[in-house]
Amino acid sequence: MARLKYVLFTFLIVGWHSTLAGQDVPETLDPYYPKVDENRLIETKWKYTYALHVESNTTIHQAGDEYDFFIHFKYDYSYQQFLNGKMLRGNWSLNGSELFYNFKHIKKFYIADVSRERLVLEFTQPNSKGAYQYHFIPVSDKDAPFVKPENELPVVDVEDIDPRALALFNKGKKKKGKKKKKKKRKDNEEEKLEYISIELIGGGYYGGIDPILRDYIQIKSTGRLIKEFQSLHNGLVVTKKDIPRDELESFAEYIMSKDFFGLERIYDCEDEMCQKRKRQKPTPVPLRLSVSYGQKKKVVTITVWGKDRNNVKYVPYPKELDDIIVSIQKMADRF
Repeated sequence: MARLKYVLFTFLIVGWHSTLAGQDVPETLDPYYPKVDENRLIETKWKYTYALHVESNTTIHQAGDEYDFFIHFKYDYSYQQFLNGKMLRGNWSLNGSELFYNFKHIKKFYIADVSRERLVLEFTQPNSKGAYQYHFIPVSDKDAPFVKPENELPVVDVEDIDPRALALFNKGKKKKGKKKKKKKRKDNEEEKLEYISIELIGGGYYGGIDPILRDYIQIKSTGRLIKEFQSLHNGLVVTKKDIPRDELESFAEYIMSKDFFGLERIYDCEDEMCQKRKRQKPTPVPLRLSVSYGQKKKVVTITVWGKDRNNVKYVPYPKELDDIIVSIQKMADRF
């Protein structure tokens, strides 16, 4: 039955190609769509609803009770795909709005839309005119067919407050009974502070005895630092800390001194040895560093960060990036 459904869906697509072959339909090979933040895809689960021919705005296939198609974009840039009872796995990557994900001999999609309500993947085929779209809706963990590993532990939420931040907090509490004018002046001063936001995600290699599933550090403008670290066997540990404002500003200035906003947006392989290493185990996990300071914001991606067990650095990127990354990691781990 599952095989019959697959053949039927393929027939519908091919049949529609033949119907349009003699019509004057514009061919859409490289549509422009805005760059997509991969955070919108990481650890999301979607359910297929229907397929659309874009130019004619015609629905050519709909998911019914007998057609189940789900996809899970995982943190380590792998995916799980459930199609009519069959589970498939592979790797995905994102470049701007281009999603590289292999499905039914289509290796590249454009993300036409992604939000909390829907995901739209657009594609073209060389033997047909016009563009097609797969439409998906989000699906919860309990409704998705992806099984959570039995050895994955529940979330552990650890609260850790920097003593200096606590001292500042207590100092503020003592002044709480004073005149409201001073409080208003303090609020105005806070409004003038530069906005600072730092996010570090990924990096390293996926493999070994206890593979890392999530490695994420966020430092908010309030000084709140959140670290999420999850491995296959030890589950997810969330650590929260507070960094004093003066230290946060000093660190932002340190990042500026490294000319972060003058760096390239992506550092990737420049030789065949690096490209080959991407396909080997343990799999390299791309690292992304996002920094916002005032009106400036930049995201830098390193496709293969650091050295592997052979002590080889595969991607040439500035030492300044390592300095910043290591400093963020030390800040998250020191208290």
